[in-house]
Amino acid sequence: MLSFWEQQSLLHYHYIILGSGIVGLSTAVSIKEQEPQARVLVLERGLLPTGASTKNAGFACIGSLTEILADLKTLSPAQVTELVAMRRKGLRLLRSRLGDNAIHYRENGSYELIGEKELPALQQLDAANALLQPVLGGNAFTLVNEKIKAFGFNAQYTHALVQNNYEGELHTGHMMRALIDLAIARGVEIKTGCIATRIEETPTGVHVITQQTSAGEEIVFHAGRLAICTNAFTQTLLPRLNLQPGRGQVLITDPVPGLPFKGVFHMDEGYFYFRELEGRVLFGGGRNLDFTGETTTAFELNQRIQQVLEEKLRTHILPGYTFTIATRWTGIMAFGASKQPLLKPFSPRIFLGVRMGGMGVAIGSETGRQLAALVLDKAE
Repeated sequence: MLSFWEQQSLLHYHYIILGSGIVGLSTAVSIKEQEPQARVLVLERGLLPTGASTKNAGFACIGSLTEILADLKTLSPAQVTELVAMRRKGLRLLRSRLGDNAIHYRENGSYELIGEKELPALQQLDAANALLQPVLGGNAFTLVNEKIKAFGFNAQYTHALVQNNYEGELHTGHMMRALIDLAIARGVEIKTGCIATRIEETPTGVHVITQQTSAGEEIVFHAGRLAICTNAFTQTLLPRLNLQPGRGQVLITDPVPGLPFKGVFHMDEGYFYFRELEGRVLFGGGRNLDFTGETTTAFELNQRIQQVLEEKLRTHILPGYTFTIATRWTGIMAFGASKQPLLKPFSPRIFLGVRMGGMGVAIGSETGRQLAALVLDKAE
């Protein structure tokens, strides 16, 4: 039951954003940069950002060689270069806003382990470099087979190693902490544990009806315009939207004595990925082993995929090393027929910035900037 004061002063905003992940907070910050006096509210269904923004591996990606080649099977060369340009632009915006020290951004190299079935990709390495050179300013990929032994990988499974010269890594937790702090410093309001159950658009604004997890009652917020940044969870509000959730399985080891590598690594067209983190190995992926089972918004462990992750650690990545698993978790991403995000008006007062295709760290900031421009009628 709301008081007169609450109804008069605490429910009305110029802009409301659903979702407090990378895209949602970046949209809010971008709006405040353009309209500092605007009253901006971010609503988050969970107590912490729900989805993938706080659960990813912390890769600052533009795409591995086999990922780029796979994209070229469904997208035109121009569309692929456009995606890579957006990833690079998004990472630059993220780093300039938050600072490399705050997000622990590092460039220890990015590598792709090439197995027997991926060997034909090496024949297209030069062509991929030529395609991306105008966007990146240099060759994206370099063959560095001499590092296989130094990194300790099993040569029975790793037949070649390709370095990506334009990727890095960051600390996901520090990144989100810094992004939250920046949004608050800009005057953005963030309310968590606030589930949006439905939206009502009127000729003059948008009503966002929310279910409060603590009070068990509905509260209606009002705004002139609404930005939806809920990624894989968007279909709870807009069921017909063209996207599918995709769950990612992740584990991290305890510190491994004598770990021989640093940096971030890709395998199997990016479906598997791992990195060194404080002497540990973070390893995730395997969605391609069970596409049907992993097309879900349920935060549950897939035991089969978790077992495969452990087995690949033993056989491919850490042969001869003893390790223990410290913890496991899952994150929920959103995909579609295209890797391009859904970034568009849904209606005159409702706008979408969803379907990050597993590249939220890279494109989230730029998606938020472009979404804010749409919301503010300042699209480029």
